[in-house]
Amino acid sequence: MMALQFKLEQYPPICGGGSFSYYPFAIPPIGRQRNQSLQAQALPSRTQRIMESISVSGEVGGAGGSYSYDALKRLDQLWSGICSAQTDVLEPQKVVSSVPGLFSQSDVAGKAVETFDVIVCGGTLGIFIATALSCKGLRVGIVERGVLKGREQEWNISRQELLELVEVGIITEDDIEQSIASIFNPNRCGFEGKGEIWVEDILNLGISPAKLIEVMKKRFDSLGGIIFEGDSVSGISIYEDAAVLQLAKAKILSSRLLIDAMGNFSPVVKQIRRGKKPDGVCLVVGSCCRGFKDNSTSDVIFSSSAVKEVGESEAHYFWEAFPAGSGPMDRTSYMFTYVDPHPGCPKLEELLEDYWDLMPNYQVGVSLDNLEILRVIYGIFPTYRGSPLPAAFDRVLQFGDASGIQSPVSFGGFGSLTRHLGRLSAGIYEAINGDLLDSNNLSLLNPYMPNLSASWLFQRAMSAKKESNVSPDFINELLYVNFRSMQRLGDPVLRPFLQDVIQFGPLVKTLGLVMITKPLIIPSIFKQVGVPVLLDWSGHFFMLGYYTFLSTFVDPVIRPLVNAVPAKMKYKWRRQLEAWQYGSGLDYKMSNPNTTKAERGMGTGGEAWAESKSLP
Repeated sequence: MMALQFKLEQYPPICGGGSFSYYPFAIPPIGRQRNQSLQAQALPSRTQRIMESISVSGEVGGAGGSYSYDALKRLDQLWSGICSAQTDVLEPQKVVSSVPGLFSQSDVAGKAVETFDVIVCGGTLGIFIATALSCKGLRVGIVERGVLKGREQEWNISRQELLELVEVGIITEDDIEQSIASIFNPNRCGFEGKGEIWVEDILNLGISPAKLIEVMKKRFDSLGGIIFEGDSVSGISIYEDAAVLQLAKAKILSSRLLIDAMGNFSPVVKQIRRGKKPDGVCLVVGSCCRGFKDNSTSDVIFSSSAVKEVGESEAHYFWEAFPAGSGPMDRTSYMFTYVDPHPGCPKLEELLEDYWDLMPNYQVGVSLDNLEILRVIYGIFPTYRGSPLPAAFDRVLQFGDASGIQSPVSFGGFGSLTRHLGRLSAGIYEAINGDLLDSNNLSLLNPYMPNLSASWLFQRAMSAKKESNVSPDFINELLYVNFRSMQRLGDPVLRPFLQDVIQFGPLVKTLGLVMITKPLIIPSIFKQVGVPVLLDWSGHFFMLGYYTFLSTFVDPVIRPLVNAVPAKMKYKWRRQLEAWQYGSGLDYKMSNPNTTKAERGMGTGGEAWAESKSLP
């Protein structure tokens, strides 16, 4: 579920050259003279001292691709703007414009340096859809603002999800093996002060984005794809027969379809959403450190025991941790929280200050003094109720994080990509072949999905609010009760949920068991999320059941008839059948992978340890 994805001495240490040394001055105590107070305010924060002591090189695009303190400050400034008192931010810059007539007959047609079937803007996740479409014989180009390469920090995923890329045909199992940086089992779902649940083979692979994207680049190049690196889009003109890109370096590219894979902060998405504030945000901070001796297991999610005050707000902290592929004693740990953007929300730097304090208590048995900090990690992941995002323009389609198709709970962009890549690449290919590139037909590729919308209740329930008037331990208690219920109901209920798939049957069973075993928690749920949110969720819950019925009973009747109808109608019915299937979570298949002994931890005693743990 949680892709995502500590108490110091009086004078906090900084990392330098693989060891720690104390900062040469201390913060003056309260009560000193005003000039001393001002001097103290000018001192760099602990986070700044730590980050500036780490060598940073090779920052890349995409979420989690930046590590420097300057980049952190820029992101905090962006976050402060989102949290401004205004309901909406200023009207964003207009990037996409419609131009009447045919591009082929326009004055600029002769200036186009390249013409493609598809151009993908944003290469970190865009390389996957670009390669899938190239495999189908389309001419595809990629525009990437920087150098197209993967970040250092691993992506967490399960083998079952990775094999989706093999089924699409863009990668081989040998390529996957070469891209796996770490394997770890068992995997914990922990709830501070209450209990733990241990699972196997859930988000237990650490994939090196650098290696995987390098493999994809070679594959894309071998298929005739072209990458424009170090260039960005300055404008997009939509003609009747083409989408035309004006690049910052004065190049003009034309294509039949433009795919926007520029992520959460895509300028095209900002224009479509008209500067609307996100409905929810996940703030993530963390680090990758060297010095962990016991480093064979992972935390899928660990919930703190209570809500904590952070500045003018309250936050409930969640954690995730897993071995890193850079060394046997290297471990990555994230701390994250869900917030509604409003004035006074905590900044990432404030969260990092808490992170340094709390991480040693979370990672029991370690001291920050004995760890070498390899990199600091942070990110902002916005989400909107109106997701996935329908196409707003002819010949322009949002993909990946830009489409909002990722879970509002885990924000697992890579896991979402592997799940949807097959249906999206097939649907896009049909749309291009049938010249069905108007906004209405393209919107069928990003349809309403009730299981995604139903996840909103979980995001709301996990967001701390000052005015909710519930116990500080409520969120931790609610999660524990739900996870314990799913664990009792077995793998068919627990495993899909941990992999971001909400299904009607398992959800009904879980809610029923929670109400039977813990009925007194129901009033607190109403207080926490509010009646309007529950009423809105009830509609999506009903639609989840309706889509489940349609996919289970109506789909088998209609599917054999689809091939007999005209091409345009065939395209629409195939997209509708996919919407029922994916919108109900029935695309998920329980896996029984032939994992190796190393994957199950048998070489380190991990499997025996997991079996000996008593589940609550």
